Amino acid sequence: MKTRVLLVDDEEIVIRSCQRILGTDAFEIDTAQSGLIALKKIEEKPFDLVILDIMMPQMDGMEVLQRVKEAHPDIEVIMVTGLSQIETAVRCMKLGAFDYLPKPFDPDELKVVVGRALERKQLLQENSSLKSELSSKYRFENIIGSSQAMQNVFRLIAQSAPTNSTVMITGESGTGKELIARAIHFNSLRKDKPFVAVDCNSLSETLLESELFGHIKGAFTGAVVNKRGMFEVANGGSLFLDEISNISMSTQAKLLRVTQEREFRAVGDTRTQSTNIRLITATNKDLKDMVAAGTFREDLFYRINIFPIQVPPLRERREDIPALAFHFLKVFSKELGKEVNEISADALTALTSHNWPGNVRELQNTVHRAMILANDKVIRQAHLTDILDLHARTDLDIPRTGDELKRLKKEAREKSVEDIEKLFLLEALKRNDWNVTRSAEETGMLRANFQALMRKYDIRIRGTESGEA
Repeated sequence: MKTRVLLVDDEEIVIRSCQRILGTDAFEIDTAQSGLIALKKIEEKPFDLVILDIMMPQMDGMEVLQRVKEAHPDIEVIMVTGLSQIETAVRCMKLGAFDYLPKPFDPDELKVVVGRALERKQLLQENSSLKSELSSKYRFENIIGSSQAMQNVFRLIAQSAPTNSTVMITGESGTGKELIARAIHFNSLRKDKPFVAVDCNSLSETLLESELFGHIKGAFTGAVVNKRGMFEVANGGSLFLDEISNISMSTQAKLLRVTQEREFRAVGDTRTQSTNIRLITATNKDLKDMVAAGTFREDLFYRINIFPIQVPPLRERREDIPALAFHFLKVFSKELGKEVNEISADALTALTSHNWPGNVRELQNTVHRAMILANDKVIRQAHLTDILDLHARTDLDIPRTGDELKRLKKEAREKSVEDIEKLFLLEALKRNDWNVTRSAEETGMLRANFQALMRKYDIRIRGTESGEA
């Protein structure tokens, strides 16, 4: 698609000259010989670039520039004039012009300025697109979970995001703590500023201090150049410290100072730097126990525990497993280029029955591997056997008496019925896009009875109290 350019000048000879210089191969050029006509054309169709003369009758270029940038800030404007004055150039730039060209100008000079203006426009568009993509990706509505436990997490994200309060996210490994941290940032007033994540578990004490606070040349062996720390890099945005429980007592003391004074010193430096960051931390350990054991500073704990969010393990929200599994199915289907869009009934039962010690991350990896193994459009239980060790039954009681045998047979029958009922519900809901009314109608059940069965197995559809999708 050609770049749309509007040439605005009251002199026909200047317009023709610019048309000849730019050519028509890469540009779709329109013209206007007054500011009023130019503004009308800009409202009628979009332009990428305006080349605008300053000295024109009725409405000068300065006023046109101001009105264009107010209504269409994404349009780049290059000002042209016969008056080569510094004051005029400065005023143009303050009003939002990309550059200023005095008449007469060389053809190559015009081409260079136009090229730079279009490069900046493309860069701004790419940045805007990336920010939009990131914001969409980390909207908390996109974190999957209809269970009551996850509804509570969503509520806490929504309450904390607009503030600058320090947030501490706790939960087992693989529960998605960093995803929640990013959701908080990208739904906050700092969303256009950096989000910087630091894994406190992967660095030694010296390297972690350098990563957080930076260092100056010669501060330690190997410090051959100055290095900016993450407190400086994240200034104005959010700093996420993952697995904060792993930092040393010495680093904890320095971190406490930053949280209190908003100041820090780079390793080896005597100068103090200020920072304006929102601190978000995460841990899979109980910091209260660590405080009691003397391995975590009590004063720092109270500094970072202003707004706690507890993320539940996957085994405590099994009703979310089908939706998560199908989400990963869709993601990996696109990534692997395989049209796998179904999970068989027995495979879904296996997934919902597994304890998932690795939580959502383990489920994600399991679906990924199962998709690689699948040779048609369906993930079957056979694809999960080795992954989930479905044949291992270490929890199976062996009866020693006839009464124990009867009891275990009864429990097994009841468990089988429960598995069938739950699978029946999940499959019906999946076929009907998780709409309760349509699911009940399709299965021939009364809606109230269908909902009662859902309550029995604690199956909830996010966004309603009744379970209606």
